[in-house]
Amino acid sequence: MINQSTIDTLKQMRFSAMAKELESQLSDPDTYSSLGFEERIALLVDAEWNRRQANKLAKCIRDAGFSAPNACMEEIEYHPDRKLDKTQLTRFSTITWRTRST
Repeated sequence: MINQSTIDTLKQMRFSAMAKELESQLSDPDTYSSLGFEERIALLVDAEWNRRQANKLAKCIRDAGFSAPNACMEEIEYHPDRKLDKTQLTRFSTITWRTRST
């Protein structure tokens, strides 16, 4: 009963990832019983942090208005007629070009 109250409170505080992680820990006690308090709390905090960072990134991508928001470097097709320099694009993807030019 107290666990459900804690989960509900986390959800009201908008810590939904923490609430979900706590539910996961409570539903699988064999996996988490060997962990100490600090380790279990760290898992809760990490889950919330990761969700918030993912949401922030998704919002930035959405707000940028990219024509292909799900595009990634690994899916670029280097056909000869496109005249793309794979080495240069790879360098641009690592941001090392920025530190070299300043």
